[in-house]
Amino acid sequence: MERKILKQVRGYRTQDGAGVNLVRVLGNKTVNEYDPILMLDSFDSTNPDDYIKGFPMHPHRGIETISYVYRGQMTHRDSLGNADTIGNGEVQWMTAGSGILHEEQLPASERLLGVQLWLNLPAKDKMVPPAYRSIKNSEIQEIEIENGMIRLLAGEYEGTKGYKSKYLPLDYYDIHLDAGASITLNTEQDRSIMLFTLLGDAYIADELITEKTAVKLTDGTRVSIKAADKNVQVLFVSSAYLGEPIAWGGPIVMNTREELQKAFDDLNKGTFLQSEISY
Repeated sequence: MERKILKQVRGYRTQDGAGVNLVRVLGNKTVNEYDPILMLDSFDSTNPDDYIKGFPMHPHRGIETISYVYRGQMTHRDSLGNADTIGNGEVQWMTAGSGILHEEQLPASERLLGVQLWLNLPAKDKMVPPAYRSIKNSEIQEIEIENGMIRLLAGEYEGTKGYKSKYLPLDYYDIHLDAGASITLNTEQDRSIMLFTLLGDAYIADELITEKTAVKLTDGTRVSIKAADKNVQVLFVSSAYLGEPIAWGGPIVMNTREELQKAFDDLNKGTFLQSEISY
């Protein structure tokens, strides 16, 4: 059964961090439709003044942040002692779990192009120990398809396996199609699937979707993607629905208001950075 478009959201320009200009696509008003993806920010600039101020040290709890930098660089530092730089096609995968502080700096480059997703953690995993991992280009397979390629950022594609996340496994593809080229992806019937047009316009399920737009699909066993009159780059994310209550406050996402208040109390008391906290 062919998947259709259930909802589409086009991003809007805003600022975050210390003054980073970005396109915010998904947020607290789209959590139900795009479950389990909480937020999607897109970066696309050839002017370093748009982003070099970066994101100073800040807290997270209850989520995973997944950053894909297709062009440019991102440097990560956190309260666990990790320091790492990714760039030009690589991924950062941070599990906030019970609590972490981190910063992201964006060095000047010819072009910064990429996205950051916030992935919700299941209720049973909200308080897991925090962790950080990068997925370097040496781990990312590029699969040739007719008139294009698929970069397998995480999960599996037609038997080819990439990095597998621990708590809420997902399939994450960066699909490149030449102008006019098309592909049909097979999907599990009840998976939650989102696509994002990072560069160019594309026909998704026979509907024209403009650049910097996230679409959520209905259930089904396949979806068709076709580039319009220029080359296109489409991100594909397939995951499991959570269907759990969400209590969201700034950088922290829990399941109840009480858990959320506890997180901010921990911040105020200086007890936020604990890997073993029970409720």
